[in-house]
Amino acid sequence: MYTLKFEELGLSKDILHAITDMGFEEATPIQSQAIPVILSGKDVIGQAQTGTGKTASFGIPIIETIDFSSKKVQAIVLCPTRELAIQVSEELSELLKYKKNAKIVPIYGGQPIDRQIRSINSGVQIVIGTPGRVIDHINRATLKLKEIKMVVLDEADEMLDMGFRDDIEMILKQVPEERQTILFSATMPKQILDLSKKYLTSPDHIKVVHKEVTVPNVNQYYIELKPSMKLEVLTRLIDIHNPKLSLVFSNRKRSVDDLVSHLQARGYSAEGLHGDLKQTMRDRVMAKFRSGKLEILVATDVAARGIDVDDIDAVFNYDMPQDDEYYVHRIGRTARAGRAGQAFTFVVGKEFRTIKEIERYTKTKIVSLPIPSMKDVQEIRTNTLINDIKALMDSDDDMTKYSSVIDRLVNEDYTSVEIAAALLKMVMGKDKEEAPVAEYTFEREKFSRDDRGDRGDRGDRGDRGGRFKKKGKFDKGGRRDGGDSRGSFKRGGDENMVRLFINVGKNQRVKPNDIVGAIAGESGIPGKAIGEIAIFDKYSFVEIPKQYSEKVIKVMDNNTIKGKQIAMEVASERKY
Repeated sequence: MYTLKFEELGLSKDILHAITDMGFEEATPIQSQAIPVILSGKDVIGQAQTGTGKTASFGIPIIETIDFSSKKVQAIVLCPTRELAIQVSEELSELLKYKKNAKIVPIYGGQPIDRQIRSINSGVQIVIGTPGRVIDHINRATLKLKEIKMVVLDEADEMLDMGFRDDIEMILKQVPEERQTILFSATMPKQILDLSKKYLTSPDHIKVVHKEVTVPNVNQYYIELKPSMKLEVLTRLIDIHNPKLSLVFSNRKRSVDDLVSHLQARGYSAEGLHGDLKQTMRDRVMAKFRSGKLEILVATDVAARGIDVDDIDAVFNYDMPQDDEYYVHRIGRTARAGRAGQAFTFVVGKEFRTIKEIERYTKTKIVSLPIPSMKDVQEIRTNTLINDIKALMDSDDDMTKYSSVIDRLVNEDYTSVEIAAALLKMVMGKDKEEAPVAEYTFEREKFSRDDRGDRGDRGDRGDRGGRFKKKGKFDKGGRRDGGDSRGSFKRGGDENMVRLFINVGKNQRVKPNDIVGAIAGESGIPGKAIGEIAIFDKYSFVEIPKQYSEKVIKVMDNNTIKGKQIAMEVASERKY
């Protein structure tokens, strides 16, 4: 596979800086081949599938070619749909991060045209638009194309299939003849070739040719979801299938670090691998993974090239691979040495098309899976526990000392079914609806800033780090003296904070960083905004700024912390 480092492409420092911030490590095959040719000024026909990085293939040369001291439109990108126009605009905006005076605007149907006119009149250099709306602006004389240096037809085959040929030709006739024209298409039907002969000048034809592949014997699945659901679905799949070793692929270095932080906060044994790590750190992480001390390795494609481990049970494509061959390399990390293997790919929106392209390329079937529910997770855990119990009973282990405890309880008029149910409840955890019994003196769990991450200087919060005593009797629902709320302890004097109750604690091995990571990861609020945390045996309290409390409760109630389903609500106020 022909690939280059971005540093080898002769790009400006501003672009390289933006690419580094985006977390990409090297150019994809289509980028490696197309960028140098487009930068040379030639017309190009690029044949590449969705998800191969083609946006940057034309986006980077556009940015490197444009004069940003001018406020004239100098490049126009035509896209078949509003969704693609928005996507292209967003990606180019990231690449423009360090370019002064740069302005880009997407124009498409369904958005008020007056707003688009104001944006164009303010002075933009790059326009991303659908053919119909671009023609609307041309007819209104709000979009002037006399200074156009580059025209890009993105997903040209789809635009032609949607009947945009006349619109495309009308637009191409409006731009100067002395221009550079770039055409990207997944397929090359006759009408694409006819269009290129008419409007492109001696174009270079760039096609990413895939070599013949041998797909390993892996059970392959994909799950359609929203981006915000990825973390939760990943942890549920890990809980259900319980792989000994698993490899999670993410496209960007920054995403690797973020995902590792969230997994660690939820109690999973995970570490990351990407190009920014020093070799000593890479060696340490790989040694832990090979020895089984590390269960989950999150990596970019580049960093994973040196991984040679036979015992990987599952591969998770957390981000869709940027090239079909990347997919084959990823799933080939499992099912080695005659072992079974599974591969799960997360699919967001239009990435469904990429899955179908990968199926055609690999000549294999990737099976659609529904999003696993918490009920599925619990059912798998229950079945696993039953099998473990059966195996223990069928073993030769001496059960005498345990049987004597059962006999003692039976003599106290408890049935064997009641005893077994109570023991299972102790092992499997409490139901969501059940509140804690609070009849004890608790020592508040102490933790350092290192345990919770850098929270900044919170100042003096009084005596909240001390000991709290429960007074009065509590029934099994956690209610005292006829009260109607779950127990809490007295909160401090910061009226801008709300104290929330969570029905897990030390008995579930929950730590402060688990709570912070789960809340920050699921709700999106900054971790440094989270206040004091107190963890008791069977439940915990956490302080949240008032403005975030409703959002946090909505997101976290019935969610999970460290694999345990939780209940969360505003803690009641009591004086002790």
